[in-house]
Amino acid sequence: MRMMFCRWGIALVWAVHLVRAEAAPSRPNILYLYADDWGWGAIGPNGQAKRRAEGLPYVKTPHLDRLAAEGINFTRAYGCTVCSPARSSQQSGFHQGHTFADRNDPDNAKKAMRKEDVLIGEVLSQAGYATGYWGKWGYGGSRSREMPVIENRQTLPTAHGYHSVVAELHHVRAHTFFQPSLWSDQGSVQRKGGMGLIPNSIQRFLSMKGFPEQPVFQHHAEYPQVAYCDDVYAFSALEFVRRQAGEYRESGRPFIGILAIQVPHAPFAEIERLPEWDRDYRGLPFFESLPDQAKQWAAMVTRLDAHFGNLLQALDDPNGDGDHSDSIADETVVIFQSDNGGPNHAARSAFMANGGLRGQKGQIYEGGIRVPTLLRWPAKINADSSLQPGTRSDRVIDVTDWLPTFCELAGVDPPLGVDGVSMAPFLTQQGRQRSRAFVIHESGRGQSIIREPYKLIRARGGAELYDLEQDPVERLDLSSDKPGLVRELMGLLIGERVDEPKGFSISYHEFVGADGSRTSNPDAWSDYVYENAGIRYQEVTGPPQRSWVASMVNRSKTSQVARVNQDLRVLALELKGNPESKAVQQVDLGAGTELEGRNEIRIGAGGWLQMRGGRVSTLRWVEIQPGGRVSGHGMIAGDVYHRGRLMCLTSVEREVQRSIKVTGDLLMGNQAVTRIAIGQEAEAALQVSGLAELAGRVELIMRPDEALESGTEIRLLSAGQVKGRFGDSVEIMGSAAKRSARLRYSDQGVIAILL
Repeated sequence: MRMMFCRWGIALVWAVHLVRAEAAPSRPNILYLYADDWGWGAIGPNGQAKRRAEGLPYVKTPHLDRLAAEGINFTRAYGCTVCSPARSSQQSGFHQGHTFADRNDPDNAKKAMRKEDVLIGEVLSQAGYATGYWGKWGYGGSRSREMPVIENRQTLPTAHGYHSVVAELHHVRAHTFFQPSLWSDQGSVQRKGGMGLIPNSIQRFLSMKGFPEQPVFQHHAEYPQVAYCDDVYAFSALEFVRRQAGEYRESGRPFIGILAIQVPHAPFAEIERLPEWDRDYRGLPFFESLPDQAKQWAAMVTRLDAHFGNLLQALDDPNGDGDHSDSIADETVVIFQSDNGGPNHAARSAFMANGGLRGQKGQIYEGGIRVPTLLRWPAKINADSSLQPGTRSDRVIDVTDWLPTFCELAGVDPPLGVDGVSMAPFLTQQGRQRSRAFVIHESGRGQSIIREPYKLIRARGGAELYDLEQDPVERLDLSSDKPGLVRELMGLLIGERVDEPKGFSISYHEFVGADGSRTSNPDAWSDYVYENAGIRYQEVTGPPQRSWVASMVNRSKTSQVARVNQDLRVLALELKGNPESKAVQQVDLGAGTELEGRNEIRIGAGGWLQMRGGRVSTLRWVEIQPGGRVSGHGMIAGDVYHRGRLMCLTSVEREVQRSIKVTGDLLMGNQAVTRIAIGQEAEAALQVSGLAELAGRVELIMRPDEALESGTEIRLLSAGQVKGRFGDSVEIMGSAAKRSARLRYSDQGVIAILL
């Protein structure tokens, strides 16, 4: 059967999200500066300032140095090994084992991003943001320089929510800086049939001849007739920022702009076609002795830094009148990052552009995947905050983290099952920062898993293991000393699908079975097909698989049940009811069966997971959202984020002890309702191995035939550690006589004392 749902019922989902987005306070603007092949050590705080002080050749990046001084320098940030996978992971939130574009494939331009992939642009656009993208996109167009054509509309930036676009649609075409044409769409997007979001009629290839606005420092009669691409991108971004700053001040509508510049990727010599190309380095004693390639590379980097300075100035003074009262700098998150590490060229050696890290672009060592990353947000990073300007942070962050981070800042849910983890709680110093067990990277010649402090590399020559805390340059291989750890990490790594063939990807499926259907039945699920222009790239049919992102959304007028009759293992699963008809989508998990959502199990409004002795497992978390519920008895292996209803209902069979056991942490929000059936059981009805962070309301239910005297103590919850409190009022429901109780808390449990 063919795929029977369109973009996950995204219209229904976003109707809910927009309500949340409108209520979300202080949603910031986002300006994301994304460079190409910029090594970790090629900014001031990662080595260039020290080189300058020591009289060694250095790269001038004054505006990035300012960003670092006013924000945070993430010294353990990761991208990918090469261009296309980096952009795919950045946009989708999935690492290279799960995303479709996991290699630098010349065909990526016509097949990489699918209409079902929910990217940064469409999430933020649907949340009410103005969106722009300028620079290297790499997908959707042909390779021809003179006569490019669109080869796949579903993979264009405008098909994924970006409204203002000037882009290069083929990553190989981006290997030159004087393109006679770039693809542009400065209009809106519309929805049409099965194509999902597609660009409107004003999309076009924009001639770069005689581009009207030249950089001030290059306003020169000798400027080439065909414009330097990165000047075009940067000034398109500058115009957008100035325009949207005014709208933000007038209406409060935030924006996100991504400037995905091509610099400092090869070729390097083309910059010499620009007048005064090396003026920033003239007179410096070291410059003339450098190899030509190093000179060109340094000039490219510093030129780009000047464009960044123009954008920062536009945030400070949007209309350029010298009055900063219209500044939006405080309310704007500015991010600088590279897609991968620096390649092996003369500039890398002349300037130590990778900061002494082992390896280079294309390799899985730190020099290939660790990237410079700066973030400034004056409203949250300032002298009065716990996050101080000029902070160096060694927390591990990944390029996949930006999508969920932006979602949380915008007040909406991230797409289901993404590998990234939101950093918003860290940046805002509010809410709970979710943990991540490991980070995955893949290249054509190897894969790696980072689980602090260790990094395992799986390559053709075997396994390598490094302690990055003690050995950040990866000199000492510990694999022979720690074989057990190698096996454990290798199992996790392979489980992330990094050894699948090129073109493998997660697939999207929806439960379409009738009420009472079994989840093991292939006909109860939609098939997934990815095709374009008569070419079928991917087809996934049959029963559920571990690479599925699966959804159970009730679109009918009556409540429905799906029965887990065999183990159900997917990458992620969402349960959601119908908000219009109030119909519930229930899943029954019987004894002896397991429901696994490797990345996530999300129980949304109207979703109900009924546990009848079964097991739920995840490597990350089960999330019970407001309006969602989990009830019954059984085991949940993983963390639980609880903002809905969690009902621990013991069995009427007195001789059988029933409880919900959580092997990870249980973290409750203020909206959480925890209902516990009480009786004379010896063990707590809710048992948590890790931290139980209490909030919200607790409700107690007594069996109608239960007769318990005042003063009886009943164990409600046990945990490795207890923090927080339930609400003060505790009423017992279900008994013949009205009863109440008071709660007694300890470091490892909660006891109810009947009154």
